[in-house]
Amino acid sequence: MPALADHLVRQYLSASSLPEAVWTILYSNEAAANIILPHAVKVLQAEEQSQPVGSQLWLVSFSPHIEFILSCTDGPLGTYPIFIFTPIPFNELVGKDLDTPMSSLCHALLATVGRQRVFSVFAVQPITEAFVRQWSSLANTTPVAQPYYDAIFTFCTKQMLMHCKRVVANQHATLHKTSPDVAVDLRRASPKDIDRVAILCRDFAATSYPFILSPSRARQEAALLIKEKNTWVLEIRAEGKEPDIVSIAAATRKSKTVAAITKVFSKPTWRGLGCAEMLVRHVCEELLMDHEHVVLYVGKGNRAMNVYHRVGFYGLGTDQTFLNGVEPWLEVGFDPTHVSLGHW
Repeated sequence: MPALADHLVRQYLSASSLPEAVWTILYSNEAAANIILPHAVKVLQAEEQSQPVGSQLWLVSFSPHIEFILSCTDGPLGTYPIFIFTPIPFNELVGKDLDTPMSSLCHALLATVGRQRVFSVFAVQPITEAFVRQWSSLANTTPVAQPYYDAIFTFCTKQMLMHCKRVVANQHATLHKTSPDVAVDLRRASPKDIDRVAILCRDFAATSYPFILSPSRARQEAALLIKEKNTWVLEIRAEGKEPDIVSIAAATRKSKTVAAITKVFSKPTWRGLGCAEMLVRHVCEELLMDHEHVVLYVGKGNRAMNVYHRVGFYGLGTDQTFLNGVEPWLEVGFDPTHVSLGHW
């Protein structure tokens, strides 16, 4: 594979071919590697059972130790963005030469999959910015004007969850004050919920341009999430009315000690009443029974930051200084006329 300066890039086309050193690095940094590790584990399990896994590629940059792991993989609903993980602490990335290793990775990536496959890249912000500079020049393309996702990566622990649960007011009070005749059910979604969850999946995707889902694709996603028992719902029950699922949350990326919450969404008519906060807290309680950390990404300036802060996620309060484990992540897309859009 191409190498520039002291950066050697090795290519792996199956999870079973990943060397032990790669797995060790990923498992030693489970939270930061959550965007790559859980999928790699799923692919490995499928390979061991001789199940189809689609197109899977990992590029690993050595200098001489492992510095960057890039994934270019297929998911159940389409191709994923380019994800890049590094074990290098965020404060050591600032001021570091990232263009040289990103150039090495871009040369290897272009030679392997071509320009059309790379519709976006998602990584810690300095890495994304360096990758975009190198890929734009090498692949003769341009980044889109606005990032697809300008986010903060954060985490919650059982201790912080319990602390925040003691100090916040009971969310049911707000909901019951507005709708005193309702009952709230927090539970895992079941197959009978597919059509109602699909509507929320579609509406969530509509807020995540350009990753829009048609009704049929949204139903496909809902069916997959429910089949894998990765989705929770908040259902409202009012006398004389059909039960209404008003909020959803999913946990689709799990490894030994870390689980990620995704797809948190509430119907607009039920926002501001504590529904998402109740559901996220409930999901965290369940996940932290078997994991040490729950992680998530939240868009900068998104009102959901306040929700996650009250639940117990770090670095999202009025003092939003970055601490160890809380980092800015950035997804940047490339000229849509040059690529085939995927989904995540």
